[in-house]
Amino acid sequence: MTPFDPNAAAQPDSGVFGLPFTPEEAKVVLLPVPFEATTSYGGGTADGPEQILQASRQVDLFDLDTGRPYEVGISMLPHPENVRAWNDEAKALAAPIVESGGLDVDEAALAKVNALSEKMNDWVYQTAKKWMAEGKIVGLVGGDHSTPFGCIKAHAEKYPNLGVLHLDAHADLRDAYEGFTWSHASIMFNVMKHVPGVRKLVQVGIRDFGEAEYTMIRESDGRIHTFFDARLARARLDGMPWREQVDAIVNELPQHVYLSWDIDGLEPTLCPDTGTPVPGGLTFAQAVALLEGVVRAGKKIVGFDLNEVSDGGGGNEWNANVGSRLLYKMIGWTLVSQGLLKT
Repeated sequence: MTPFDPNAAAQPDSGVFGLPFTPEEAKVVLLPVPFEATTSYGGGTADGPEQILQASRQVDLFDLDTGRPYEVGISMLPHPENVRAWNDEAKALAAPIVESGGLDVDEAALAKVNALSEKMNDWVYQTAKKWMAEGKIVGLVGGDHSTPFGCIKAHAEKYPNLGVLHLDAHADLRDAYEGFTWSHASIMFNVMKHVPGVRKLVQVGIRDFGEAEYTMIRESDGRIHTFFDARLARARLDGMPWREQVDAIVNELPQHVYLSWDIDGLEPTLCPDTGTPVPGGLTFAQAVALLEGVVRAGKKIVGFDLNEVSDGGGGNEWNANVGSRLLYKMIGWTLVSQGLLKT
């Protein structure tokens, strides 16, 4: 491999974060999933992985918190044309159903969308398992928030009693939203239903949810613990430091932690073109402090995903700029938690 200069400008055809590593050489392998078949408001998240790849080349590689994450090797797999083709087919079939709010359903089209989503899930699961078996840390870059189901399933099989730390504006606990079994609004419902290896779901920043989702949380016997954004904000206004709130959040997690982060968990100024922005949310600094808190508590981050980055079709590069920087922070703290970096 050609000697790498971390201070040199990244080349346009370089890898993620301007790095030269192949997946075989890298310790961290990123799985791009350009899929958004069931998006119910704004779109464009299928382009998120490519936009993050482009924006990542502008990220400075030395990080004040974690040092030099790039040294262990980070690589993004080639963008999967088969997944993009499934997305395009499924999205066209889903569009009339979405436009009717799920009231006007072509059952054949609905069945086909669900089948294509299952193909995507299986592809993600098999691909994640393959690279995990080779000793890689696997992270997924979506796509909408339906995309990481297979990745979470693969990690839960390897790490029984897994905890999922879910940052999001939405609870994502809807059962077959608009008829779509694998809707982006149903990712955590499906994880809770189909992945028994997930011992605990800890949700942060949630501020948009239905009564049925609230009931599911309350009746989960503690398997789901939701830190609602309004209550976190009220406590901060009353003087509770964010560090204390982070400690309370992290205390709910088991030893092995998987991060499932939707960019709209952040405040909308940081992701204005994401599909379903909601007022409130975490600042960038609060999100990073949450990562640090997981590691401070001695927990081990074993995998992660980042989803819902979109420019809304308008070419606003700010969304991917923030997304790529958050992704680098997620990678860095994952490596620190595994003893692969010294802070």
